[in-house]
Amino acid sequence: MISPLPQPTRREPLRPMPRKVIALVAAGIAVVTAGVVVWLWWAGTAGLSGKDLVTARLDALRTGLSIGIGGGGVFALYLAWRRQHATEVGLVQKERDQEDVARAYQLQQEVAEHNRVHAERVAEATEKDAADRRVTELYTKASEQLGSDKAPVRLAGIFALERLAQDNVEHRQTIVSLLCAYLRMPYLPPGDAKDSEHRERVQEREVRLTAQHVLATHLRPEAGAACWGEALKLNLNGATLLAADFARCHFGETTFDQAVFVDEADFTGTTFAERASFARTVFQERVFFRNAVFHKASFRSCKFEGVADFSDATFRKVAVERRRVYPGDTFSGAVFHYAAHFPNVTFGNGVDFSYVKAHYSIQFDGALFEDLTTFEDVSGEVECEGHYRALGPTRYQADHQVFASSWPDHWVVGPDGVITHRAE
Repeated sequence: MISPLPQPTRREPLRPMPRKVIALVAAGIAVVTAGVVVWLWWAGTAGLSGKDLVTARLDALRTGLSIGIGGGGVFALYLAWRRQHATEVGLVQKERDQEDVARAYQLQQEVAEHNRVHAERVAEATEKDAADRRVTELYTKASEQLGSDKAPVRLAGIFALERLAQDNVEHRQTIVSLLCAYLRMPYLPPGDAKDSEHRERVQEREVRLTAQHVLATHLRPEAGAACWGEALKLNLNGATLLAADFARCHFGETTFDQAVFVDEADFTGTTFAERASFARTVFQERVFFRNAVFHKASFRSCKFEGVADFSDATFRKVAVERRRVYPGDTFSGAVFHYAAHFPNVTFGNGVDFSYVKAHYSIQFDGALFEDLTTFEDVSGEVECEGHYRALGPTRYQADHQVFASSWPDHWVVGPDGVITHRAE
């Protein structure tokens, strides 16, 4: 807040005494002195003669002159006092004037600073408005390009959105959501017929591969400044994904429910920092989750039509507010059409393999089960070559029900937690 303008403070000095007044006072003193001398000269010496007369007249002269000198001295002192008073008033006024000047200068500084800050705020607001308008225009234009019926235009729209997200952190989630929405749109892979529809599908395949590549590139920490962070949410529910390469990516909350992975899919070394859902997802070819890290995952009713490789993956234990009576990660109802590999996998959060159907074998060599584990009604061969350990509780009781780990019939869980394979 700006201080009010300081009002000048003045102390009125005595007005200068005119020379005429000084002359009149001096003349008055002289007249009074002369009058006193004359009066004492005549009235004070009446009836005297000789030596007494001389002495009386000298006394009269001395007394009159003393009165005159005294009056003049008093008047001189008065003039000196007036001069001293004027000097003091001048000094005091000078100090006050200096203080007023200092306050006025400070006020000018405050006004200048206020104007500068205001100008900066206006400039920043203007610049932000201009930038926001520019971003909106670019986003709108890129979105329109993404909706074009020409593949090169759609590619240009994807690259425009990528550049926009790289330069504007606050718009990254919106742009990622837009790219995910594009991938969720219906799509049929190109067939064998060499017609115009086949050519359009081939072109659309390139557009989708580009969109997937943009997402994967900017979700890898190795990208450095180009990494958009793992806090982004991806909703690829029902998407058709082609030759998906998400190796070494860091995902936030991710949904692949009912998605279809055409061609081979690679999630090697991928980290799912939050919940990852692959419920009712279809992997038409091989899928790799080697060295992947999950924080609560669901592969419920997932269909693996090729080899599923989860070698050395980790399903980390997730803290919950109350005792969980069901496994934290699930493959319940999943279907494995080819071999499934879970060697050296750590299930730290409990895992549910209930009602799994395996057309070939499911291998758990060296797997580590650290919580409630369920293999209820598994169809197919569940192999174990080596040893398995079950750490932590395998039975819970809640609401008068007992929830216990259940294992394949030919597995033997020893008292020390070591799981062995019973020979048949």
